[in-house]
Amino acid sequence: MRVRTALVGAIAAGIAVTQAGIAAAAPTKDGHAPTRQALEAAVHDGVPGVTATAVDRHGTWSATAGAGDLRTGAPRSTADRYRVGSITKTFISTVLLQLEAEGRLSLDDTVDTWLPGVVRGNGNDGTGITVRQLLNHTSGIFNYTADDGFGATYLTKDGFLRHRYDTLTPEQLVAVALSHKPDFAPGTSWNYSNTNYVLAGMVIEKVTGRSYASQIRDRIIKPLGLHATSLPGTRVTLPSPSSRAYSKLAETATGPTYDVTALNPSWASSAGEMISDGSDLNRFYTALLRGRLLPREQLREMRTTVAVDGVPGMRYGLGLLEGELSCGVRVWGHDGGIHGSSSVALTTADGRHSLAFNFNGDWAGDAEAVVEAEFCGKRPPATGPSPDRSGNPSQGLSDRL
Repeated sequence: MRVRTALVGAIAAGIAVTQAGIAAAAPTKDGHAPTRQALEAAVHDGVPGVTATAVDRHGTWSATAGAGDLRTGAPRSTADRYRVGSITKTFISTVLLQLEAEGRLSLDDTVDTWLPGVVRGNGNDGTGITVRQLLNHTSGIFNYTADDGFGATYLTKDGFLRHRYDTLTPEQLVAVALSHKPDFAPGTSWNYSNTNYVLAGMVIEKVTGRSYASQIRDRIIKPLGLHATSLPGTRVTLPSPSSRAYSKLAETATGPTYDVTALNPSWASSAGEMISDGSDLNRFYTALLRGRLLPREQLREMRTTVAVDGVPGMRYGLGLLEGELSCGVRVWGHDGGIHGSSSVALTTADGRHSLAFNFNGDWAGDAEAVVEAEFCGKRPPATGPSPDRSGNPSQGLSDRL
């Protein structure tokens, strides 16, 4: 879960800024060989391990590369469950659109309608911000994870190691954001803000009288049979099967690597607390884009996008990113980054070709190359000997750490 999402940064360079129509899927004569090569290249680049699952007209394909546990050398598994960070946002948006379809709220309701007095102070005013503006990041509300004090306490090494098990409430997260002035007047610009989705989760709870987690379980997880998907709340462990998660904790990529598997995800709240796996994410985004979760009008709303400032060709809907790749294929989905976990889940507009993958490290790896390999058949550049930051090019990752 990041200020500028990993997907925006990762595939922006591969987006074709054209007006071409939706292109055909990549040729299949090589199967998923380019994708496998891109996964192996990510490990060569320094990612401890990668797991990926793709679904296309030929069926389901899964692969792994690298280690799931640097201490034991155990490999990653195609069944690994991992923290998906901001991919949570698409689930939150889906629930709110379902509630709109049921007539229980309008996305054009103001935030103050449902959370009276919550967004106030320092120029912030919930009476002038709509629920829709929360979902497409045009509210102007400051991103609490960009606050220097918050970052020092929960995101960087010294703070994280002291506070990794702290429990934070949504109200505390919003208070951090409201200690800042708005980034811009509502509806006048775009800026990725995790605060928007903390507030969106609070709106769900006010409308339904139940937790956003229970709404996601009842409306999405159970109907789709997403058995690997969960909302941990304050639970610090990952369910089995899973791999370890590693981070540099905002230090240099050549510094120590920390095992950050155990953490309290309440700091991410409804902006990024979820856990899932590749198969579940593919099933979710396929069902979403093919109209199984939302009526036609609400799916149209979700796919109505605004420009992502500073990234030509990238657009953001309601909890859903849209991008066009170098080969003309248009993809929809989201990314997610949280301590020790970087994930991407994408599908074509017709929901017939999907990909979900995860790096169990948050400082290396070329997500763009994996996406381009799967949807465009584009092979990554050839790699040389594995990089070694201690001076020995033959030394393996587990020996370095």
